[in-house]
Amino acid sequence: MGDAIVSITSRAKVYFPDSGHTKGDLADYYAAVAPLLLRFAAGRPLNIVRCPQGRSRKCFFQRHRTSGFGPHVHAVPIREKEGDVEDYLYVDGAAGVLECVQMGTIEFHLWASHADDVEAPDRLVIDLDPGEGVGFAAVRDAAIEVRERLSDVGLTSFPLLTGGKGLHVVVPLTKGHSWDRHGSFAKALAQAMSEDAPDRFTASSAKAKREGRIFIDYLRNMRGNSAIAPYSVRARSGAPVAAPICWEELPGFAKAQAFTIDAVDSLLDRAASNALAGWGEAEQSLPKSGPY
Repeated sequence: MGDAIVSITSRAKVYFPDSGHTKGDLADYYAAVAPLLLRFAAGRPLNIVRCPQGRSRKCFFQRHRTSGFGPHVHAVPIREKEGDVEDYLYVDGAAGVLECVQMGTIEFHLWASHADDVEAPDRLVIDLDPGEGVGFAAVRDAAIEVRERLSDVGLTSFPLLTGGKGLHVVVPLTKGHSWDRHGSFAKALAQAMSEDAPDRFTASSAKAKREGRIFIDYLRNMRGNSAIAPYSVRARSGAPVAAPICWEELPGFAKAQAFTIDAVDSLLDRAASNALAGWGEAEQSLPKSGPY
């Protein structure tokens, strides 16, 4: 399936030793879900996780376009904090996705802005990351609270099973505000929740403060940072997938790794269902302020 668009070499190489999934399995999955992934990933600078020898060997995070990628993996020059300009990578079609897979990419992480307008963020993500000793039921409750707080300021949001430990609450936005405003809005929400319930939440990234609490990670909304793409595979045991869900079905999920690449048919059916129609889409602007 993957070879129909891009030649995938070493298809038999095992990328997920515990489950036996191969590079070919990974490529076939991405070929099947590319239209879904690209709804969110096309045209956005990407941070990718590459594991050329499989997830049990050395994996590394990459954001710059380097030699070796095919012609469908594009470059966009972006000025970094230090002032240097570097070529970041992005894709706009299935061939680009598969060229990344050919280079050992397992995970795709999205910027909150597009390559053609890097300074205009339009996607906010609140990452709910459970600390040691926190069950998934508490993460579900936290997501519902985030949804309610966002709704109070007029924002529609969507839940995403990350395929890791937690949940993302995704807020699509229209352009028109700065990165500073984007990040400060997310930070204010996280701080308000941690101040209202310090026994349940923390807005601090310090690991010492996460035990028994949920880290409300607002940092993904800062310029240059990223969040896992819907339908991206994770470089974790069993090849789990970041999967969109609707709020009504959230209580029925017992973990963030509910889907793997073996569930590709189910993911495609779900994406075409009425329940997920319009997932991640909303015409709404970031409010000037929010009474969290």
